[in-house]
This record gives sequence, C-alpha cells and structure tokens, in this order.
Amino acid sequence: MSLWTSLEPASVTVDPGSTTTVQLRVRNTGDIVDAYRFEPVGDLAPWTTVEPPVLRLYPGTTGTVELTFAPPRTADARAGAHPYALRITPTEHAGAVVVPEGNVTVNPFTEVRAELVPPTVKGWFRGRPQLAVDNVGNTTVTASLGGNDTGDRLSYDIQPGNVQIEPGRAAFVKATLRPRQITWFGSKQEQPYSLSVRRSGAEPLNVDGTFVQRGILPGWLAGTLGLVLALTIAFVTIWLTHSPRMKTVAREKPQESGAIAPASPSPPAEKAPPPPKEDKETEPPAESDKGGAQEPEGGGGGGGGEEEAPDERTAADAVNELGEGRHICYRAFVGDAWQEPVCDGAEAGTPGQDTPIKSLNVAVSGTQGVTGTGAFVGEGWREGIPWSDAEDGADMFFGSTESADPALEGYTYKVNDGSVCSDAFVTDRDWMGEVCTDPGQWKYHGSPMELNQSLEAVRFTV
Repeated sequence: MSLWTSLEPASVTVDPGSTTTVQLRVRNTGDIVDAYRFEPVGDLAPWTTVEPPVLRLYPGTTGTVELTFAPPRTADARAGAHPYALRITPTEHAGAVVVPEGNVTVNPFTEVRAELVPPTVKGWFRGRPQLAVDNVGNTTVTASLGGNDTGDRLSYDIQPGNVQIEPGRAAFVKATLRPRQITWFGSKQEQPYSLSVRRSGAEPLNVDGTFVQRGILPGWLAGTLGLVLALTIAFVTIWLTHSPRMKTVAREKPQESGAIAPASPSPPAEKAPPPPKEDKETEPPAESDKGGAQEPEGGGGGGGGEEEAPDERTAADAVNELGEGRHICYRAFVGDAWQEPVCDGAEAGTPGQDTPIKSLNVAVSGTQGVTGTGAFVGEGWREGIPWSDAEDGADMFFGSTESADPALEGYTYKVNDGSVCSDAFVTDRDWMGEVCTDPGQWKYHGSPMELNQSLEAVRFTV
C-alpha cells in the first residue's frame, strides 16, 4: 500500500445546527507522484464536506484534508453516536482504496409544537377539539396532557392523557370540554381555556382556545314566559273573585226597562197552497235544507268547500323555467321548511347561523341527469341513506326531512355528462372551497370526517 492516513481526532461531538471539523493527515508512501480523491460515505455524508476534495502528493510527503460536519437542527439529525467514513482513491493505484472511519456524536435537542383544531368550538353541553402535538426535536418526547380555564367553569376529558412521540412525528389527542353549569336561557357565552403539554424538566406548553356555550332557550323566551304566567295568574284571580250571573241579568232586564219580553218562537206556519204549475224544463233545481252543499254554476261563492293550497315550487320547476342549456337548481330544507330554489352558483341555506341543512333538492338540465347521496359521518357513515338519481328536469333529494334523522354533513354526487362543482359552508369552518368532479366520476364534499360538522349552505354549478 502506498498510502498512510490519520484522523485527528477520530471522535467529535456537535450540536444540531452547528459545525465541527476533523483533520485527516495523508502521506504518500509510494515512489511516484500520486493524486488522492476524497469522498464521504455513510449516513453523515449529506452533512459532510471535504476540503480540498483532491490532494496531490510527491513520494514521502504528507498533506492535510479538513472534514466539516454540519448536522441540521431538525428531527433528521437523530441524537446519539453516528459512525462516518471517508473513501480515499489514489489516481495511480485505483484499486488500492483506503476508507478511514471515525465517529460523530450529535447532541440532543427538544422542540415541541402544539395546535388546537379547531381553535374555537361551540355546543350546548360539550365541545370536542383536537390537539395536534408535533415533535420537531431529535429525541423522543414523553408528555402528559391537561386543561385549565379561569373560574374552573369547564371539565376536561383528554384521551390519551399521556403521549410518547418519536422525532419528526405527531400525536393527535382528542379532548371533550363540558361546562359545569348549563345555560338554559340567554345568548351564547365565550369561555377561554387552554390545553397544556407538560414535560419533565421543562415549562408547560399551553395552547389557547375558546369554548362558545350556547343557551338552550333564547333569552327573550324567559321574559315572555314570565309575562304569560303573570297574565294567567291575574286572569284566574279575576275570574274567581268576579263571577257574572248571565241568567239572572237576562231575566230581569226586560222588567226593569219596561220593555215587552221577547216573544216565544211561533209554531211553523201551515203550508201555503202550491204555486201555479210551470213547465218542468224551466223549474230550477230544489236546494237542500243544508245550504251550501251544492256549488252554484260559475263558481261564485257557495261557502261549503276550502281552497286547495298552491303546489310547492321545487328545484325541477326552477330548472325547467330556465329553458335549454346546462343548468343546475337546488333548494335546502332548513329548520322545518323548504327554502325557495336557487340556480347556477347562488347560495342555498343559512351560512353562519348554526341552522344545519337536513335535506337538499337538486335538479339539472343539459347533463343527462344527476346521481348522489347524502352523508352523515358521526360514528361512521349512516346506514339507510339510499342512492338516488334523476334525469334532466326531474327532482332528486339528498338526506331526510324527518325530525328524528340527523342533519347532512356532506354528500357524494356526479352528473352523467361533464362535471359538476360545489362549495359547502360547514359549521365552525366557513366555506370549504369549490370542488369539481371529473366527468362521470363521484366526488365527496362537505365536513371533513374527523370533525363531524353539519352543512349550513351550498352552491352548485355545472
């Protein structure tokens, strides 16, 4: 072998984000001039630089090469000892490769980040945020989770209560917030709170959020009920203390005024002699004693029947009124009634008012029909929601208007010719952004499954 090497020092320590250097001494022990090429190998090669990369030596002379190690301050630079190697290839003796080895110890560092998703939750009896805990350090993190608020107005159920997170990984923790007192009457109240990530020997990492507690009944209802109760008590009191005698007054009144008492009903009059006999063809039909049972010709009055309620205007009615071309019309069932249909990108529903959509009525033209189904995520896809379809100009329905069925959280749909685009407003999330189907392909849109939020408004275009 025509080469001698020496690492000085062979083992070094470095902090992530910093650098350290090692010197390599090389001696040409051969009898000819040779050039040596240096190449770092192993796991540390991406963080290692060699200067100079090529060294030319005369026989019997010694040169020095400097190795610089610069591990980044990320989870990729794992804490602990890392062996490294440097391949030395002589130009004149390419087969006589030398690989000196050393050791670099990367010091540990800890960095934890946390985020609440969503930062604001709403509810009557509970809120369900998620806490995402990211370990961006280079060593494993063990932490416990807890919650606190001013006034101790909330209780916390956090699952899991402890997490162990590898470098570069994240843990998702589910939290359930419950108010200690239920708000029966009044407007919503905002309660700030924080979830904390606690590690041994470190300050807790607190993440702030807001729980909006809704009142079960509106505040004006308490005043209205109080007024109704007061009026009821007053009416009952007056009724019990002053009871009019209608019979006595009716009998005595004619005597006091001197008026003649009303005559008693007279017996029925004797039947009058029949009128002169006329032609039967001109004789009008006899009316029944129960007046109003037979409506006169011409429809002018009669009083026996009720007018029939006008038909409800559906999405199919609206899309057929638009005539030819590609159109989509739709309406939403909000509260306990259908809204008026809208078309081609207009807004259906009540965004931002916490009134979920129970059902959607959709109709298209120029797309050879539409197919789809509603979705209720909850603990999984709700069973029993059938797929439905409708040809051009006909009504199709998502979801259910039954009070016992849940509100819509999303929908899966397509049109048979071309594509359809929609945008959905989800509770506590605002508009989710427009999503379009590929021609003839299904597409889900609505609340992300892990959030379980209801639809409040939609927009469709084709």
